[in-house]
Amino acid sequence: MFGDMMGMMGKLKEAQKKVEETKERLHSVLIDESSNDDKLKVTITANRTIKSITIDDALLQDKEMLEDYLILTLNKAIKKATDVNETEIAAVAKEGMPNIPGMDMFK
Repeated sequence: MFGDMMGMMGKLKEAQKKVEETKERLHSVLIDESSNDDKLKVTITANRTIKSITIDDALLQDKEMLEDYLILTLNKAIKKATDVNETEIAAVAKEGMPNIPGMDMFK
């Protein structure tokens, strides 16, 4: 029984390490998002760090419109990044999870 527990702890540590490595890797996964008319473009990492924002000159004439564009486009990019992030982390966590009774929700 004790040996099983040690094996499980090892597996959990390994899973944790893989999750950390995946989080690191997600820093280099870039997600591009644009407004519908391409006047605003943003690039963020899968860890939701903004890397670049490109604004068309036409948007600089209208502060409120620019703010709306930024909110909409950044929210779309963050949603995509969150989906990628959660999918990647869940896949690694599931792979490294030992079979613990009652923990079937991770499958």
